[in-house]
Amino acid sequence: MAHRAACAVTEPWRSRAYVFPALIGLGILNHTVLTGSRVTISLYALSLGSSTFVVGILMGLYAFLPMLLAVAAGRLTDRIGLRKPMLVGSCGVAIAAALPCFVSGIAPLFVTTALLGISFMLFQLATQNATGMFGHPSERAKHFAMLAMGYSVSGFCGPLVSGLMIDHAGFAGTFALLALLPLIPVGILSWNLLKLPGPRPVAEDSAPGGVAVLFRNRHLRRVFIVNALLAVAWDLHSFFIPIYGATIGLSASRIGVILAAFAAATFIVRLFMGWIARRFSEFEVLAAALFVAATAYALFPFVKEVGPLIALSFALGLALGCAQPMVMSLLHNIAPAGRMGEAVGVRMSIINASTFAMPLLFGAVGSTLGLAPVFWSIGAALAGGGFFARRR
Repeated sequence: MAHRAACAVTEPWRSRAYVFPALIGLGILNHTVLTGSRVTISLYALSLGSSTFVVGILMGLYAFLPMLLAVAAGRLTDRIGLRKPMLVGSCGVAIAAALPCFVSGIAPLFVTTALLGISFMLFQLATQNATGMFGHPSERAKHFAMLAMGYSVSGFCGPLVSGLMIDHAGFAGTFALLALLPLIPVGILSWNLLKLPGPRPVAEDSAPGGVAVLFRNRHLRRVFIVNALLAVAWDLHSFFIPIYGATIGLSASRIGVILAAFAAATFIVRLFMGWIARRFSEFEVLAAALFVAATAYALFPFVKEVGPLIALSFALGLALGCAQPMVMSLLHNIAPAGRMGEAVGVRMSIINASTFAMPLLFGAVGSTLGLAPVFWSIGAALAGGGFFARRR
């Protein structure tokens, strides 16, 4: 910890006040593409006559390559620094979003989702690693809350703008707009306008070994498990709300508003993260978030109107929005010095394993048994996770 605190004082890039806000801005642009593409691709595939299972495969591909490569990508950011991974990731996001503009049909969507997933993962790993390096360790929850607030903005704008664009400009116009946004991060990073940190040295007291060493740390293991459940709750909301909305006859704009309500709630709750962090421990917040999310998923199948759906999505956003900054703060405080990128990569690999498997599994269940069993089974898993997070 002393090693990290010393770095916080001596590294000159930290003194540039604009670096962190600019980093958040780049993240907003790329994350808008990711969140907007989820609803756009889901509705485009459904408009082509695809089944819920096919949509599940498409959504699962966002996580397939990150599931396999996140740990290696994390080690890469520890070794070579952050600018190059962020640049390559931004380029990949732009290319992936542009592809459906030039090739129509269902086939290019499989390439788009896979490339978007791996590209944004590379960008996000570097961004989260950089965020953990800013300031004193006691400020990490605040910094991750600020980054998460930025992602809340993009989480709000992505689905809302995509829904409106689909209704007024069609799918091709929507993909074209999404493809333009990452060009700003590409330009800034190509010209090296942000002075980002370079490789981080491994501290002498850092535990040697591979991923198994990280998993043997029971505190890290607990964080990984709880975060995986929260990620499933988050990603399946993005996956099932477009399907559920289309099933009950909602327009793309209304579906976008429901998803935007979730994002708005994540932004609002993160405004109060400083107050929450001072009054509750990290695991108390995580347990409460899991219980609230479980309740929301249990109630979804009983709701058919737009207003109540917005309210449930908003409640789910409040719960999940306060959890992510706590998880990232815990992870950076517990991870061995010089291996933060690898630890973040392990976390992301676990998240993406769940994100890849769950849409396939529950897409198949939804195609055969309907969506209600999906919502209820997720609610039960989250409730179990709440009890697990409360354990001492």
